[in-house]
Amino acid sequence: MSERHLVCQGAICRCNFGTTPDKLKVLTQSKRYINDKGGGQKLMATNKDISKTFEKNMFGNCSKLNNNPCQVTVTQWSGFYEKITLEENSGKALLESSKATCPIGSTDCITIINHGQTAEVSQQNVKNADKEVLMELFPFTTVGKYIRKTDQLEF
Repeated sequence: MSERHLVCQGAICRCNFGTTPDKLKVLTQSKRYINDKGGGQKLMATNKDISKTFEKNMFGNCSKLNNNPCQVTVTQWSGFYEKITLEENSGKALLESSKATCPIGSTDCITIINHGQTAEVSQQNVKNADKEVLMELFPFTTVGKYIRKTDQLEF
């Protein structure tokens, strides 16, 4: 993988010994948002997000517990990005290649299968777009004439 993304709240994780994925929940900081135009949903995840840090706090049934319900508790993260440290919790940014350890499972048994970021097209993105590319993508529109209606762009 040549490009690695930062992980945010809502990232989908799975355990090698579980049966279903769960969504990551950021509980260690409340100021740093990524890929979130409104700055209210996608908190950046760090290696300090440990313990019970998932929405359901379980990955279905655990094969290590004879297929009884999972009892996930993250004890540590590995593979985080050393160059970003948050002031709030002194945490390092998680990458989509980061892995977590659960004492019931094993070292690095929890992986991230979706980083949680989503693309949002803004007005500035449309203004900066190559007009020829837009004409190829949308051949039956008039590119360059924008009508502003409650922050939505129309061609």
